[in-house]
Amino acid sequence: MKVTEHLEKATNPFVTFEIIPPKRGSSAKEVLRLVDELSQHRPPFIDITSHPAEIVYEETAEGIQRHVKRKRPGTLGVCALIQNKYGIDAVPHVLCRGFTQQETEDFLIELRYLGIDNVLAIRGDDKGYTKPLTGGRTRNDFASDLIGQIHAMNQGQFLDAHLDAEPTTFCVGCSGYPEKHFEAPNLASDIRRVKEKVDAGAEYVVTQMFFDNQKYFDFVDQLRAEGVTVPVIPGLKVLTLRKHLTSIPRVFHCDIPEVFARELDSADKKHRMEVGVQWAVRQARELLEKGAPSVHFYVMSSAKSINQVMAQLDV
Repeated sequence: MKVTEHLEKATNPFVTFEIIPPKRGSSAKEVLRLVDELSQHRPPFIDITSHPAEIVYEETAEGIQRHVKRKRPGTLGVCALIQNKYGIDAVPHVLCRGFTQQETEDFLIELRYLGIDNVLAIRGDDKGYTKPLTGGRTRNDFASDLIGQIHAMNQGQFLDAHLDAEPTTFCVGCSGYPEKHFEAPNLASDIRRVKEKVDAGAEYVVTQMFFDNQKYFDFVDQLRAEGVTVPVIPGLKVLTLRKHLTSIPRVFHCDIPEVFARELDSADKKHRMEVGVQWAVRQARELLEKGAPSVHFYVMSSAKSINQVMAQLDV
């Protein structure tokens, strides 16, 4: 079922999750153990991130060496396992950066073979690696371009002129930033970027994580004022470590409310998870009570804190 259908047909609020594929060279066993835990909460869909190649610098005996770290594999395989083993709809992330339009088309065709109907189209972070364009290959520079390509495939328009295929039927989601993307000059311009993505064919928005619900409510109000009417799913993360107070703002460019930061910072190691869980529970309850279509948790690699959150949510 498509994400939009899950939202339309839901009679009760639901919670969904986002996980990452296994590291290059490892197996999918740990990811499957995670999905085993998450599946008990009956999520209608689970997002799986994608990771392009990136430039890394390492210090060696010969000095600093620059090399290309190949992309993290597994997104396609994890999607197939989630959807066919667990009966949960998989939502793979599709990126602009690190992939050509031709590679994107191939990836989407493989998804269709597997019966996967949903994708989240995002630009992706700059990892320092730009794939050379040879042999007439092209790339999508922005998420709106990528969404346009997927929309064209849904209309039966393929880059491979010799491809004899029926139109695809992907439901496309896009990202949104309640505190604006860090590259945007201001929130108003970022709101217009979201509208561009919706105009290009995105059918719902998933937000970057935030810890102050008012920022989500204001973000939705501004999108509606701009004419964006698609569902806006709030993205949340459970903070359980003191180091999160510096790493989360640095990596994801979002603020942590002073009262929450102070409480998490002052708690001893034994009680920090409880502090983070209670904040996430309060966030999720308020969001659902005030009309958010669902709640989406960024899980990463452990379900321990999520299990505690779900035990307290009436969903």
